[in-house]
Amino acid sequence: MQDHDKTVPTNDLMPERRIRVLIAKPGMDGHDRGAKIVARALRDAGMEVVYTGLRQTAEMIVNAAVQEDVDAIGVSVLSGAHMGYFRDIMTLLRERDAQDILVFGGGIIPDQDLPVLAELGVGQVFTPGASTEDAAEYLRREVAARWAQQ
Repeated sequence: MQDHDKTVPTNDLMPERRIRVLIAKPGMDGHDRGAKIVARALRDAGMEVVYTGLRQTAEMIVNAAVQEDVDAIGVSVLSGAHMGYFRDIMTLLRERDAQDILVFGGGIIPDQDLPVLAELGVGQVFTPGASTEDAAEYLRREVAARWAQQ
């Protein structure tokens, strides 16, 4: 990958900047291999990545995202408790006036829950078998669109 592919242009007056992503693993689910693989792939794609570690609450995730000034939060859930975690994260982002942060997900999430998550404001959800390249491209496209609106 060439250097120009690793950053997203903002506009003529502002230099290119790197996308900042927080990867979060909420709840009691102790399996974080997938989250670490995604974090590494996004870092290899030129993004700045913050990994929160295991057993995070929604409040801890949102606080870290605001403090780290990230462009996106990736939430990995394998426990089946995804609806509650995503709902709480989206509510807390609204309360913190941080709705500009893109929230996307990954993990074991049934197809029938995807429309409800979209209604909550959650972006794309990457389920097992999804490509890390697809996740990186999705973030480049969506974050660039959000930057263009600012």
